Amino acid sequence: MTDQPTTTDQTENRPGTCELPRVIQGGMGIAVSDWRLARAVCLNGGLGVVSGTGIDTVLLRRLQDGDSGGEVRRALAGFPNPALAQACLERYFRPEGRAPGEAYARLPLPTADRSRDAWEMTLLGAFVEVTLACEGHDRPVGLNLLTKLQVHTLPALYGAMLAGVGTVIMGAGIPRDIPGILDAFAAGRPASLRVDVKAGDPLTLTFDPAEFDLPPAPLTRPDFYPIVSSHVLAGVLARKASGSVQGFIVEGPTAGGHNAPPRGPLTLDDRGQPVYGERDEVDLPAMRALGLPFWLAGGCGTPEALRDALAAGAAGIQVGTLFAFARESGLRADLKEDVLTRAQAGTLDVFTDPLASPTGFPFKVVTLPGTLSQPEVYAARERVCDLGYLREAYRTESGRVGWRCPAEPAQAYGAKGGDTADTVGRKCLCNALMADAGYAQVQRGGVTEPGLLTSGDGLGALRGWTPGYGAADVLRVLHG
Repeated sequence: MTDQPTTTDQTENRPGTCELPRVIQGGMGIAVSDWRLARAVCLNGGLGVVSGTGIDTVLLRRLQDGDSGGEVRRALAGFPNPALAQACLERYFRPEGRAPGEAYARLPLPTADRSRDAWEMTLLGAFVEVTLACEGHDRPVGLNLLTKLQVHTLPALYGAMLAGVGTVIMGAGIPRDIPGILDAFAAGRPASLRVDVKAGDPLTLTFDPAEFDLPPAPLTRPDFYPIVSSHVLAGVLARKASGSVQGFIVEGPTAGGHNAPPRGPLTLDDRGQPVYGERDEVDLPAMRALGLPFWLAGGCGTPEALRDALAAGAAGIQVGTLFAFARESGLRADLKEDVLTRAQAGTLDVFTDPLASPTGFPFKVVTLPGTLSQPEVYAARERVCDLGYLREAYRTESGRVGWRCPAEPAQAYGAKGGDTADTVGRKCLCNALMADAGYAQVQRGGVTEPGLLTSGDGLGALRGWTPGYGAADVLRVLHG
């Protein structure tokens, strides 16, 4: 198969704007939905989406691994502050890559008043990812961010907008502030984001382009598609967000990654998974009544699902799992091969883990040997929090803002006022997902971080796919 653009009826026109995609590629972090996958999807008529989760560390580790194809350096050459890009290269680029068994250099963990390093790398990383995804075509490219990862949101949005991102997609929370931030950045103004603080008033972070020697120039305002699990939340965002919303991704509990918790009291099945019921089903007529386009997600990776979505009034579907195991994705090749081989044998299992994620949201976990899904691997791993994306802010007794994560060492979490019971079963998704994309940290004693694979419940549908298939094949199948 080739990556030549297709010219079928895969899109439809929306009055006054660009055409709407029938298929949106899911934004899978960390670096699974990388620029190669997003570009391939765009070239074949879909909306390709890059993940902005952990993009500062992704950029850092690509440079330390030698940037063998030169793509990162080529994209950085177009950054509007050349001095900042050059300083990044001088500090982190390793032409020969790392020595075997050598640990990656780390960025300092950002705080409310010490975020410069992380923000510079996030700004550059988002710019690089979107720039590379946009090469060779004129279709819009999307950016996916997690609402829960608030500290890195502002520079990620601005860096992506500098590169011309066309759509921003955000889930895992209620991103009410984001439309207004996009408006401010598009007008060339600074923007602020309220960061949640446990047992305290929110703190405010402000990103001013001038502080990074970037001219306050107007930028194209991308469309904004929040991910919702109910028509009620969609209605709230449509009416009360800080700016306009252009559409919604309606995600069910069968989707991979983080899921919205079930409505009502938590009930677990005999395996310990959250039980979803009628209250968790989205009212599609109510979604249509909002008058904005929406895409259905979660178990939608079939031609029948696309036809049913269109018949229900949706603009199309968002698909993650099929694209995650395509040859262009950033997932490690050995993981792709292992999963596809197990799919042929019918031995795959996906568990909705109510404890795995430090966010407290249910998280889909693929049961695979050698990963944190195995109790012995989880027990053997030394707890460490050296990336910190899922930390929560809290008020200390002195009134200052501290940071903690239930996946860090239990004693450290308790010393920060956290309930150590909340640390049971929590897994370091930051390091594990970085390992899935081939950027595993080497920790103390030469121990390499294990991965933890996530996928939707429809993983068994991979049985009909052989290793080496591409994004073009997925789109052709989905469109029948």
